[in-house]
Amino acid sequence: MAGAVGSATLASHFGASLEDQDSSDAETVHTYLFVDGLDLVARSDSRMAGLDPRRLLRPGGPLYPTDTPRKVDVATQEQPEPGPDRLTIRVRLRGETVTWSNLMYPGPDGRGIEKVRFRLEQYLGEVERAYAALADQP
Repeated sequence: MAGAVGSATLASHFGASLEDQDSSDAETVHTYLFVDGLDLVARSDSRMAGLDPRRLLRPGGPLYPTDTPRKVDVATQEQPEPGPDRLTIRVRLRGETVTWSNLMYPGPDGRGIEKVRFRLEQYLGEVERAYAALADQP
């Protein structure tokens, strides 16, 4: 995707979901992060799996935006076997807008996405909804 022009969409829609995955050692829950319906992790690197939602989505956790930008690991290498690679994004709050940057995944039109913006109210509502769904997990 070298040379692709990045795009940013104001008020993109953020979504998160959880999925249990049985591994040989224990049951694991992965976080799936969606931007405008597209799975950010899978589209960025198919070897990756989202990190535990108890870490990412907890109140005040890494995905909660602050005025000071910060790098957040959102996924780790799972395929072909667990490894050291991480998928890292930059999260920042400016006014009522949450910005994710340092992205590189193909959008619906195939062009590279490097930055997305979300309305703060919708973003926090989705983080809180997904975190609350953990209470339904065994």
